Amino acid sequence: MNNVDLTQIKAVAFDIDGTLYRAWKFNLRITPYFLSHSIFFLKYGLVRSIMHKSEATNEFIKVQATHMAKKLKCSPEEAEARLEKVIYKGLEKYFVNIKPCKGAVEFIRQLKDNEYKIGLLSDFPPEQKGAIWGVKEMCDVVLGSEEAGALKPDSTPFLRLAQEFNLPPEQILYVGNNHKYDIQGAHNIGMKTAWLILPHEGLFGKKSKIADFTFWHYDQISEWFFGNKKDNNSDLKSD
Repeated sequence: MNNVDLTQIKAVAFDIDGTLYRAWKFNLRITPYFLSHSIFFLKYGLVRSIMHKSEATNEFIKVQATHMAKKLKCSPEEAEARLEKVIYKGLEKYFVNIKPCKGAVEFIRQLKDNEYKIGLLSDFPPEQKGAIWGVKEMCDVVLGSEEAGALKPDSTPFLRLAQEFNLPPEQILYVGNNHKYDIQGAHNIGMKTAWLILPHEGLFGKKSKIADFTFWHYDQISEWFFGNKKDNNSDLKSD
């Protein structure tokens, strides 16, 4: 853990998938759907790996569809339509009843009450998740990295986030669960970072060399940020 002057922080932004809710819970929920489209999802995963390494483009959706078309052996137009149906629209209903991490929404409300700017930056369209348990209405910035033209860890979506906050990166804390994409990407442009890991990883002492704070329950980051001590067993709670 690095020493951070928290008085410099003016905004806190969050990844959504795996950060505001636990990814394993969502993956369990979509298992039947995934199995019914398994080949498509596997090819989509390969394409996303390509897009994670690609330079920013104003034609993100079309470039992604072109890569997917090669995997599916169809036209880019058909690939784009199938991506919309299976991925973007097809997954929407599975977010309806997914529960947030314990304490996540409360922490965001606490930030809002203390007049911090709040943001969301996700590699998938935030609108796919609906109201996100009321978090969206508290946000000053809501951004999908596809809209910005590049997936994390490319600097483009993080710089766009800072621009929309109208703040320098050094005054923004970014909270995410993926070290390679969230933490490394935000760190690369000078943002402060908080890394959410799984409870068993925390109890076994997993650490990051670059994250400013590592936590596995939102009571911990609330205590770190505001100094409000929770009960002594907060680090043992599970999501």
